Amino acid sequence: MKMEMKRQLNHLLLTLLVLVSATIIVRAQDQNQNPVQWTASAAKATDGNYTITLTAVLPAPWHIYSQNTPDGGPVPTSISFSKNPLVTLIGKPKEKGDLKTTHDKNFGVDVKYYGDKVQFIQTVKVKGGLKTNVSGSVNFMVCNDHECLPPSSWKFSVKLN
Repeated sequence: MKMEMKRQLNHLLLTLLVLVSATIIVRAQDQNQNPVQWTASAAKATDGNYTITLTAVLPAPWHIYSQNTPDGGPVPTSISFSKNPLVTLIGKPKEKGDLKTTHDKNFGVDVKYYGDKVQFIQTVKVKGGLKTNVSGSVNFMVCNDHECLPPSSWKFSVKLN
């Protein structure tokens, strides 16, 4: 009887140890997940033009870098659009948000970044007013005052009607 009870107790302790270890591993992985929440939208403008808006929302203390970050610094945000014969890009993506510039001692350069929220806005022209999609990806890097996460990519697709 004592042997059976000891075996059950060992089994219970082993199960508890596995559960605690799994919880610690999951929490550690959650801390490394990218904190940026992305959304994509399209709005009809004029003469067959549309405005594509890619919005990044970040919790404090994280920030994301401008497309115009100098060489030698962190990875700048870059946006690439998939080829679509019905769609012509007009200019380059513009940035809208509270742009900050500071000297980053870790990189040794002046960096440009956004905290809280930034919008990347691209105007496109659709041939013949046809319905189509615009898709692509955003490559970006986020940091806080203590660490940077590895560069990430976010894919998007929006309908143009």
